[in-house]
Amino acid sequence: METRFTKLAKVEYPIICGAMYPCSNPELVAAVSDAGGLGIIQPISLTYVHEYDLRKGIEKIRSLTKKPVGFNVIVEKNAKVYEDRMKAWVDIAVEMGVRFFITALGNPTWVIERVKPKGGVVFHDVTERKWADKVVRLGIDGLICVNNRAGGHAGSLDPQGLYDQLKPLGLPLICAGGIGNEKDFQRALAIGYDGVQMGTRFIATLECNSHKDYKDAIIAAAEGDIVKTERVTGVPLSVIRTPYVDRVGLKVGPLARWLFRHRKTRHWIRLFYNVRAIVAMKRSSLKGVSTKDYYQAGKSVEGIDRVEPVKAVIDRFVAGKS
Repeated sequence: METRFTKLAKVEYPIICGAMYPCSNPELVAAVSDAGGLGIIQPISLTYVHEYDLRKGIEKIRSLTKKPVGFNVIVEKNAKVYEDRMKAWVDIAVEMGVRFFITALGNPTWVIERVKPKGGVVFHDVTERKWADKVVRLGIDGLICVNNRAGGHAGSLDPQGLYDQLKPLGLPLICAGGIGNEKDFQRALAIGYDGVQMGTRFIATLECNSHKDYKDAIIAAAEGDIVKTERVTGVPLSVIRTPYVDRVGLKVGPLARWLFRHRKTRHWIRLFYNVRAIVAMKRSSLKGVSTKDYYQAGKSVEGIDRVEPVKAVIDRFVAGKS
């Protein structure tokens, strides 16, 4: 199944396992790559949740597959110590042979400058044309097109609408959001996308070490159970509706809203929410149901009805059989 993406990534199939905090454990990343797709290393998940030194974590993945893997880089301006750590992680990934990078939430210039001289490829997350325009001129190689069916921080456009906006740019486009079964996969390729990125579908696999409660919640959920809440990170996040979500509501309070609007306070309130979200999502993913359940998921839950091996998912998708 050759596309512009498979040529750049040097993989067999146009399927990416999206980087997920906290769900991107080494076994899942390796299994996707070994089955012919592209597993993406999420360094914060690898080090903080799964407790690997980054170099040791990549070595673990390499012990499970010799096929290409990718690396996720959050390039949002943050505390200098965070930026320095991320730059060091990228240097380690390049040194260890990673050549496919997905950037998000900021200016990817420094990533491009570090990896492209080494033969690396850089794709960037976008939710609409105005953000794509900002990175195309920097020398990006492709776009991860995050639509309104995605888990996590979803976009506002449907897959077709987002594709129509971005197609004129002439870059490889990856459909991110709403891919739960083989029909969704084939539909995305028929639109014209060069591949898909899946997160929720890969959580409900044997190789993902998220708690059974999380996987059961995905299987039990329907499209209408996915809601967007500001209460986790301060900006709308797609999660499965639970009693806790209903109880606390979907909007931040007036004080937090005021702090988010002002330039001098925006950074600090976002940092507070992000740290709190990291702790909460790690707990719910690895330890199961608690009184504060936030399960990130996209509308692809509609097409997910069982937990199965990664290879079975990918084989079924590329064969087009249920």
